[in-house]
Amino acid sequence: MNQRLFGPAKRSVAVIGQGSWNIEKTNRASAVAALRSGLDLGMNHIDTAEMYGGGVAEELIAKAIAGRRDEVFLVSKVLPENASREGTRGACERSLARFNTDRLDCYLLHWRGRHRLADTIAAIEELRRAGKILSWGVSNFDTGDLEEVVAIAGARALACNQVLYHLGQRAVEHDVIPWCEKHQVAVTAYSPFGSGRFPAANSEAGRLLAEIARAHAATPRQVALAFLTRHPSVFAIPKAASLAHVEENAGARALHLTESEIGRIDRAFPRGPRRRELPTL
Repeated sequence: MNQRLFGPAKRSVAVIGQGSWNIEKTNRASAVAALRSGLDLGMNHIDTAEMYGGGVAEELIAKAIAGRRDEVFLVSKVLPENASREGTRGACERSLARFNTDRLDCYLLHWRGRHRLADTIAAIEELRRAGKILSWGVSNFDTGDLEEVVAIAGARALACNQVLYHLGQRAVEHDVIPWCEKHQVAVTAYSPFGSGRFPAANSEAGRLLAEIARAHAATPRQVALAFLTRHPSVFAIPKAASLAHVEENAGARALHLTESEIGRIDRAFPRGPRRRELPTL
């Protein structure tokens, strides 16, 4: 699996990782097996959150990584409602207990809420100094929010910004990705297939992806992952609850699109306005 340095975290992380949103709603034994298979294929970046299934996703991931913790770049998130100074510490401790581990490789604020950002960051830095998290970041932050993080924590503290990014939602390419690349912050693309809105095979856009996929003996979804991760700062975390999906996602690692193919995809899926769609949570 191709790897890149994850922002300033000084860890090499798989470009294509494994997401876990709604994983608890699938066959749980199959989900655990799929995560383990992903690790076998080098997909060491596993992402989750305390919100996912009320902690059940973290418990399932704990089963998948049992005996293999050192292989994994493990990421979880604190809910904004828990992101007070004391609440952040408590949320992290609960996540660590569910994972049966002593540290997270990266800990994120899931989105901005009512608690002061300075208080959340202070708690996160306390957790980092205690060795309970090794790096930290944010999710769903625009450039103004990112600038505020830097003003509070300094230029090299922020490891990543996790954002909604798929072929139909490319607004982060206007400002967020350039800002992150300038500041050496990793960008993690969640829902890279659009959460059920991947182009239909019989649509014009779907036919284009299929044509490019055939030229590489690949699949349209692999083409989409290759396009999104063409930026050197971008990682993607598609969910895969079956072995077949894990293998398909991992197969994107060997796919390199030509400049002509990137241009055709760019025209078929325009970036659109700067205002980006936020997730419905």
